[in-house]
Amino acid sequence: MKNLLLPFALLATALAITIPTSAQTITTFDIPGNVDGITTNTITSSGEVSGFYLDANDVSHAFLRGRDGDITTFDVPGSGGSVGSQAISMNDSGTIAGAYSDASNHVHGFLRDRRGRFTTVDFPGSIRTIVTSINPEGETTGIYRDANNVRHGFVRTATGKFTGYDVPGESIPSQPCFVSCLNASGEATAPYVDEAGILHGYLRKPSGQIIKFDPPGAVNGTYPQSINAEGAIIGFFVDAVSNEHGFMRSRDVPGAAGTEPGTINAGGEIVGDYFDPSGVYHGFLRTRGGDIITLDVPGAGTDPGEGTFSEPVNNAGTIAGEYCDAITCYGFVWHR
Repeated sequence: MKNLLLPFALLATALAITIPTSAQTITTFDIPGNVDGITTNTITSSGEVSGFYLDANDVSHAFLRGRDGDITTFDVPGSGGSVGSQAISMNDSGTIAGAYSDASNHVHGFLRDRRGRFTTVDFPGSIRTIVTSINPEGETTGIYRDANNVRHGFVRTATGKFTGYDVPGESIPSQPCFVSCLNASGEATAPYVDEAGILHGYLRKPSGQIIKFDPPGAVNGTYPQSINAEGAIIGFFVDAVSNEHGFMRSRDVPGAAGTEPGTINAGGEIVGDYFDPSGVYHGFLRTRGGDIITLDVPGAGTDPGEGTFSEPVNNAGTIAGEYCDAITCYGFVWHR
């Protein structure tokens, strides 16, 4: 996550480390009403976690887990329909950003501040708006659909001023990047699709300049996942034989059949998950020095598609995520 995006290079080797259980603290949690799984999207510097869970009807409800473990569930006022409320991103001020559907199944963005006050976010003239990231300054980014149902990207200032944009040369407009794709400087990253249907990465500067990029070896797609305060981007790409690899002067986790980095913190630590040759998922933390720490939550399933999924990491190195068995997914918080 350190270096600026061009050029990208892959490091050759990595040291895999297994930390003894005694050196870790893994706190698991569930949410009353969770039936079809928890998605943990953000962890703040103070250890607050936000995300959403699915009830028996596959409707989403947002949650905030405090540092002390108290869980607050909430739905945006006016929400209904088939989607519900989804908390997607949160900044250290405690403002949560996301999306909800109303009773007519129209989708709107929202902000929820620490005091529980809601703001609906709709790009002017749009028929659908999703807020995908919020930065420390309260600026947001996301996607919207215009009156012709065409999708575009947008950024919104903390005072509510919108700027829409499109990536030159894209054939399928404005692919979303979720959770931590807008840094404190207002730089945003996401993928876009070319005329051949291949995804590539881009960086949008606050000036509106758009810089496209692909890591070496990216033949079948580049998927940016996160940008940090220095403008370093992580993500994954797909090579010529459809294997996934992490990028950001990164390397694959040893023994991985596919690697998907998820978030980078201010110190350059990267978290994500990978799947082994049996299709079981494991979380990982890549330290700034390049060491790889694998994360497996006790109780995680060991069949294909099950396992541990590490998602957000805060600046203290605390990680949140999900672990899944054959029935559903639960939350966890990991401390060194």
